[in-house]
Amino acid sequence: MTYISDVFAAGLQEVRRSWGWFLIFGILLMVLGGVCVGKAQTATTFSILALGWVLGISGVLWLVNSFFAFSWHGVFLYLLNAIIRVVTGYLLIRHPDAGAAGITMLLAALFIVGGLFRVSGASVIQFPRWGWMVFSGLVSVVLGVYLLTIWPAASTFFIGLAIGIDLMFDGAALIGFAVAIHSLPKAESRPVSRAA
Repeated sequence: MTYISDVFAAGLQEVRRSWGWFLIFGILLMVLGGVCVGKAQTATTFSILALGWVLGISGVLWLVNSFFAFSWHGVFLYLLNAIIRVVTGYLLIRHPDAGAAGITMLLAALFIVGGLFRVSGASVIQFPRWGWMVFSGLVSVVLGVYLLTIWPAASTFFIGLAIGIDLMFDGAALIGFAVAIHSLPKAESRPVSRAA
């Protein structure tokens, strides 16, 4: 038991010594998130293009991998997967605005359906503090309905805005972690007792 606590304390001290890197990385994430929020339309287009390239490259890799599949069923599934990825990637690269519109509509539907499931599940089970889950579900439903009502216009900025907000929250969490880990007291080294 003592050995496990010593290993944990040593690992915690190692993380504590690196608190500055966590702080710098958190600040950089917040700055990048702010840029994405400020230039949401550009961030949306860039993220759709990046997704298209990732899908296209992974489709080519699946195609190459299909030649190493030994059974006929394996070859068929690998080829089908490769074709779907390459075609989807090509369409996203060729038409990023249409890709953003499709993904935004998909996200709106996901918010609505996921929010309704959370509201109904929390209402039926009624676990401790279930009202917060209902509130979270209702916020998701309202956000999804709002996205659908402004859908063509929302697709030009929503993805970049969401990525920016996510990066800012990640950065804030890292900054909070860095400050918390830096404020921990230093572990005192205990003498190791040796059995005679």
